[in-house]
Amino acid sequence: MSSLGKLIQIEARLFLRDPMTFVVGLLLPTVVLVGLGAVPALREHSEDIGGQRFIDYFAPSTIVMAVGVIGLTNLPVVLATYREQGVLRRMQATPVAPVKLLLAQLVVNIAASLVSALLVITAGRVVYGVPLPQHPAGFLIAFLLGITAVFALGMLVAAVAPTARAATGLSTILFMSAMFFGGVYLPRFMLPDAVAKIGDFVPPGVQSLLDAWTGTAPAVIPLVAMAATTIAAGAVAAPIFKWE
Repeated sequence: MSSLGKLIQIEARLFLRDPMTFVVGLLLPTVVLVGLGAVPALREHSEDIGGQRFIDYFAPSTIVMAVGVIGLTNLPVVLATYREQGVLRRMQATPVAPVKLLLAQLVVNIAASLVSALLVITAGRVVYGVPLPQHPAGFLIAFLLGITAVFALGMLVAAVAPTARAATGLSTILFMSAMFFGGVYLPRFMLPDAVAKIGDFVPPGVQSLLDAWTGTAPAVIPLVAMAATTIAAGAVAAPIFKWE
């Protein structure tokens, strides 16, 4: 097995052995969706949201939570902790390049986000009959562009934060912003129009996910914004990332 493969195995074990990371990162979005669906009124069709059930309307927001919890909180804090503890510096003195550890972290965390999103979709469908995304290709494109934008921002935090505490502070601000504009704290139909419009461009782009979920092709401009965010954040993070 290659050194990268071994690192991925190790990082995956560490991820799964941390109860808080495992529960919050993988299971919390599904628990939130299932918990909300237990309220009978939220399973009724409402004219306020175009005749949809609230549980169907809210499902994309739990996808935002699934991606944000891991990409904006777990990833940057873990990498900042490795830097603070000298793990990255010590790896520079070994045949295993520290960049492989970054790749292993990205692989594990992106995989965890995919699993968390899949759990949300599966639980919603099985427990409450939440429809699957009606525009699969559009949903896949929106999800991939959204998740890459989120992880690029997470890597940017990991690049600039000198300590785990600093990474926690910065990532919390980004996470709370993503959750607010993503309709997690307050459903998007209750937000002012200007705020909801801003949310279209805040990674991972909840409106694009919602459009694809209900059968409409996502608008191009928000998707371009996700791609631009990925490129910009990645271009800034790469040259300034410090190993110690």
